Amino acid sequence: MSETTNTAAETKVETTPVAETKAEEKAATVAAKKKGMSVKDLSTLGLLTGVLLLMSFTPLGYFKTFGLDISLMMIPVGIGAMLMGPKAGAWLGFIFGATSFYQALTGGSPFSAMLFSISPLRTFLLCIPTRILMGFLVGVLFKAFHKLDRKKTVCFFLGGFSAAFLNTLFFMGTLILLFWNTEYIQGFNQAFGGLNPFMFVIAFVGVNGALEMPASCIAGGIVAKAVSRTLYKKVV
Repeated sequence: MSETTNTAAETKVETTPVAETKAEEKAATVAAKKKGMSVKDLSTLGLLTGVLLLMSFTPLGYFKTFGLDISLMMIPVGIGAMLMGPKAGAWLGFIFGATSFYQALTGGSPFSAMLFSISPLRTFLLCIPTRILMGFLVGVLFKAFHKLDRKKTVCFFLGGFSAAFLNTLFFMGTLILLFWNTEYIQGFNQAFGGLNPFMFVIAFVGVNGALEMPASCIAGGIVAKAVSRTLYKKVV
């Protein structure tokens, strides 16, 4: 009887630390979720915000053309979305969109400035909500890519590509929806020979898409992967 009691007591003593450890781990997980973004996340987010603002005043941000500006602004947005998730992607998308709207407001982009002269409200909807949605969805898609990618490498390049692809998709889709029947856009369309909206998008994006998507895929993928290995080991 005494031996049985001692064994039970020993088992209780042995299992108690294990139970306490599990409870502590669970509490730490819950606390981390409630806490939100870490100092590391906030620092990275601040850095990428600064990069976007700096890029917006250089050809890397907006390379001027007669039509759509060639832009690499989606790359920092995609990197942030992959590293910190959809909410960070949405914030960086907002910064991207705000700088784009600023270009329209100040005449920095002739194309956007003309759209602004037609309708400031529709230009706002074209520039900002589309980029917020793009950044958010890149974060969502990256989580799905990451779960399916066993080697945790291809997912970063898919995330980088999706940033440029979604940016083009949402921007051009909204452009067609809000400005298709305007004389300005129809002037471009007549120069292409009077295309339907779908073919017009393909023709109008042209060189922009050929440059932006590969650049975002490669640069965004390499940088996000490298940063994740050094600062965000949880995603590799």
